[in-house]
Formats: sequence, structure tokens, C-alpha cells
Amino acid sequence: MKILVINAGSSSLKYQLIDMETESVLAKGLCERIGIDGHLKHTPLIGGKPVFDEDLAMPTHSEAIAAVIDKLTSAEYGVVASMKEIDAVGHRVVHGGEKFASSVKIDDAVMAALEECIPFAPLHNPANITGIEACRKVMGDVPMVAVFDTAFHQTMPGKAYMYAIPYEYYQNDGIRRYGFHGTSHRYVSARCAELMGKPIEELKLISCHMGNGSSICAIDGGKCVDTSMGFTPLVGLPMGTRCGDLDSGVIQFIMNKYGIGIDEMLNILNKKSGVLGVSGVSSDFRDLDAAAAEGNDRAQLALDMFHYWVAKVAGSYVAAMNGVDAIIFTAGVGENSKSSRAAIAEYFGYLGVTIDPEANAKRGEDIMISTPDSKVKVFVIPTNEELVIARDTKAICG
Repeated sequence: MKILVINAGSSSLKYQLIDMETESVLAKGLCERIGIDGHLKHTPLIGGKPVFDEDLAMPTHSEAIAAVIDKLTSAEYGVVASMKEIDAVGHRVVHGGEKFASSVKIDDAVMAALEECIPFAPLHNPANITGIEACRKVMGDVPMVAVFDTAFHQTMPGKAYMYAIPYEYYQNDGIRRYGFHGTSHRYVSARCAELMGKPIEELKLISCHMGNGSSICAIDGGKCVDTSMGFTPLVGLPMGTRCGDLDSGVIQFIMNKYGIGIDEMLNILNKKSGVLGVSGVSSDFRDLDAAAAEGNDRAQLALDMFHYWVAKVAGSYVAAMNGVDAIIFTAGVGENSKSSRAAIAEYFGYLGVTIDPEANAKRGEDIMISTPDSKVKVFVIPTNEELVIARDTKAICG
């Protein structure tokens, strides 16, 4: 069974074609600048085929999908003989609200429900819907599945997901903590249980998804019981450009003093804050490391704040679960920054955590970076959201 995994943005479309017999990626690619001038990079991973990396007209997502199918099936760049070999399509969808606690096969009723979730993710869900509609137009009756970033967090209890505001805002408007990165947290927690050789139902895990967008998830017995992102991905940790947790009174103060409207204020909080706003250098942690090494105090402050918040939130989840068996680092920073992992782990001395510097220096593999005698185990596990999407699609359509 071969499954095409689609992650559609407003002007981009990432994809992988996965052979589910071996769970190997046959080809992957990225369509960029859809609706502008268009560019496709298509990388076959079998057969010694060349990479296609050229500008290509893509007025809409439909043309982008058609270009992807053309390259996947072409004699020069293809990895399958025809579109008939693509058995199903799995789509990443950012927000499923309270409607979806698991992945679902897409039909007209599901599409209508996705439309209803647009107010919760106005920047993401319309793009996800556009990608689904484009695939349905080009691929006809090929079965399709929606896999939601929010679904994994639907097991949170009310005490974790409710906000202490008048209850009618939850009843009437669905305002609550939803959480994001659920597909990533789900994958790495299951993989951690495999590496530990224990049933996930017996484990208390903390997953730290650390990248330009970052979130932490408390996972007790395989189920999310709390997570740091909320109604939107804006809160929790200070991130690349997002502010993280912030006293709402600060927003009112800045808006009143500088005559800023709410849209401009949210743009500041989403795109000009986080480690970029603190450092004045960059949202890229590699740039911050380099600047801090050269004596830039603000870059070092931004890094210190990020490490502190990861440790603080993770510590609160130890309390929430009354213990922890393992802590997982994943995503861009979590997988690649040995310095950030080491700095965060220093806060976990009270848990009996000790880090093996040699193991911590490795990249690109599943590895335990704590010493054998560490009371709480620490792992680096590269995330694989596309594989989760493909597995769910196979389970539903297979």
C-alpha cells in the first residue's frame, strides 16, 4: 500500500510518498510560492532518479497537486508507474476543535466540520482545506484521511484544558486549551516506550517539541494529560518569534500607550517576539548560539529564558503526573542542539538526571542521552509526523 502524505500551507505544499509495506519514503518534495510564480523541488529516493528543482507555474493548489502527481509518475523523476499505485492520501490538519479526537476518513460531513473549525485556526485550516479540495479535484475517488494536530490532546481532563473565565465562553464559543504538535508528541512518546521496552500504558513521559514553534506535553499511560500550547499556538514557551505566556494586561498597556490595534498587536506577539524579540538577533537558535559565543548578552538571555521555561513547564508536569519515567527532546532544536539539551537537563538534578556528554553530542538518531544510572531517562527522538499520518491513513483505509 502506497500513501501520499500532504501538508498544505497557504502558499506551499509539502509531500511524501510512503510505501507502507516497509514504511520507507519513496519520494518527497515541496511546492512553494503557489499563486505567485511557483517552484517545485521533487526528490526521488529510489531508483537513482534525478532531483527536479525548478520554477513551475502553480496558480492554485490544484496545479500544485497535478505537478506532484506528474513528477511521481513520470519516466524521468517518478517512483510509481501511474496514479493508480497511490492507494490513499493522508492530510495534516492543524485544528479539529472538539469534533475530532482521532483521525477520520474525509467525506462531505468532515469537510463541513473543518470549515466550522476555521475560526480556531484562521491561518492554517483554510490552507489545509484547500489542499484537501485540490487533491479531491485532481485524484477523484482516492480515499483520503484527515490527521489532526489537536486530536492527541483531546484526552486532557477539564482541569487542564479549561480557562478560568466565565464558563459560557466555553459553552458558547469553545474557548479552551486545545494544544498543538499532537502528531509529533504521539509519535515520539510511542517510540520512547519501544526504546524502553515497556508498555506505554505503564509510563509517565514528558515530550519536549522544541523548534521555531515549541510545546511540551505530559503523557501519562499513553494519553496527553496537559500541554503548554493553548487556544492558539501563541502561548506556553517563548519560541522563535512567538511570545509564549504573557500577562494580558501587558497587551492592553502596549496597545493604549502606542495606539496599536489588535491585529498589529497580534502580529507583534506572533512574529516579532519570542527569542527574536528578546535577542534582536534572530529567531534561529543557531544564530543565537553563535551570537552568545561572541558575547552578545541579549542572545544569551534569550537562550537562558527558553531553557528556563522548558525546565519550568516540564517540572510542573512532573508534579501533575506525580512522577516521570522519561523526558524526550524532539524537533529542530530538540534534535540538533546539544547545548540546549545540556542546559535544560541541568535543571533536572532533583530528578536524578545525569547526561552522557558523548551520547548527547550525537545527532539524527534515536538515542538515550542520560547515563545508565540516571533515575529519569532522557532521550533524543527525531520526530516523524508524516509516518504517523501514513499509519493512520493505512489503518482507516487499508
